Amino acid sequence: MRYVVVMMLALALSAGAETRKQLFNGKDMTGWEFSGRASGSKGFAVKDGLLDTGGGKGLLWYTREKLGNVNLRVVYRMSNSKGNSGVFIRIPEPPKSEDDAIHKGIEVQIDDNDNDWHCTGTLYSWTKALARPSKPAGQWNTLDIALDGLRTIVHVNGVLVTDYDGVSPVPEKKYPYEPQRGPRPESGYIGLQNHDERSVISFREISVSLLAKGRPGKAAKPE
Repeated sequence: MRYVVVMMLALALSAGAETRKQLFNGKDMTGWEFSGRASGSKGFAVKDGLLDTGGGKGLLWYTREKLGNVNLRVVYRMSNSKGNSGVFIRIPEPPKSEDDAIHKGIEVQIDDNDNDWHCTGTLYSWTKALARPSKPAGQWNTLDIALDGLRTIVHVNGVLVTDYDGVSPVPEKKYPYEPQRGPRPESGYIGLQNHDERSVISFREISVSLLAKGRPGKAAKPE
């Protein structure tokens, strides 16, 4: 029996099957830490195997390692059409606040109510969406974020939305809530934004896999 299992694993690897590491265990927030503006607020809660946003604006960040040269997958659902959140990447040092993540890292937007520079799958205010394939509130969406050196590639539900090389000029900052411009590192900490209480954002998967050689940004099949 053991020989059969080993052979099956070898065949899967040889066929290029994806091996994913789960960053959220579906039970609690082990490995995560909340940095918020509301004193004592957890900002997030785990319920029925899902990680839900809650009270207290701030950032839930993964403490165990910096991530680079990986495909980060985030599967989320909004409770209503007013949902607003983001996935932060390339944060160079442990963030003391949400502002640290905003101005030192990059936000991959989760909110499809704004224009093409501030919608789901864009690097918030840095890149213009190539498509807008997000599903409406109540349905699950899959974000695949490839960190390929300085390059960032984002697929939403299997559709390419962003492909930014990490060095090309971006538009100047227009609004005070937009991030400071400047270089970002190849690898960094990641985090999830708790923006407000108008909608609950539920996350059922946060995982990473190594980038397939020669195939950066391999996207998940639409659900």
